[in-house]
Amino acid sequence: MSTSWIDTHAHLDDNRFESDLPAVLQRAAVAGLERIIVVATTAEDSPRCIELAAKHLILKATVGIQPNHVAEATPTAWEEVVALATRPEVVALGETGLDRYWHHTPFEQQEDYFARHLDLARKLDRPVVIHCRDAEADVVRMLREKFDRHGPIRAVMHSFTGGLETAQACLAMGLYISFAGMLTYKNAQALREVAATIPLDRVVVETDCPYLAPVPNRGRRNEPAFVVHTAEVLALALGVDLATIALHTTRNARMLFGLES
Repeated sequence: MSTSWIDTHAHLDDNRFESDLPAVLQRAAVAGLERIIVVATTAEDSPRCIELAAKHLILKATVGIQPNHVAEATPTAWEEVVALATRPEVVALGETGLDRYWHHTPFEQQEDYFARHLDLARKLDRPVVIHCRDAEADVVRMLREKFDRHGPIRAVMHSFTGGLETAQACLAMGLYISFAGMLTYKNAQALREVAATIPLDRVVVETDCPYLAPVPNRGRRNEPAFVVHTAEVLALALGVDLATIALHTTRNARMLFGLES
């Protein structure tokens, strides 16, 4: 049985892919990827993500403003994101969320924009790609406010590194959990133990490329083809074979992002 993969989070608009993107996409196809989600972080790069998705059939796009970029957003940035959100290439909003590691954006402003993304996603029936760094309790709090008011939340916790309590809270509200290259790192045993508890019908995989390349490619520029290495470690954590991980993560990503098989 052939395996098929979806990289649910890639920053292929990054200038590190400018010179060889066709080759990167070819290696992804050879590795079995059927789809790659190109994720925006600003109002400025959102159109670029759409352009890439319009040009390359393997790609789909998101639009949004990542929390660390909110402070630098122009007065019209949010309206620009809203205007792009219904484009046919766009399958999700984000990345958005909260970040207490960096201090580029006042936290109240991060919360404001996170709420905007969540509200727009519900209005448009689109999923949300959630960034969370050192802000698990705050993200869960804001999600629970929306969950208590409106019910299950169609979203994914991207590049998850949180604890079991955070994972369980997110799962209870209907979210998916996405694992990236950190899952493969030697010092990530605690994360692998959390991964072992995630139901097969709620897990997806990503690269977050060009960042966070998995073992055995750590230290190199990450790219979508490397998502298979993370999937191999996820399979070990869950005690299943690689084909089972491929089947479930691909099915889950199709469902989350409304993708055709």
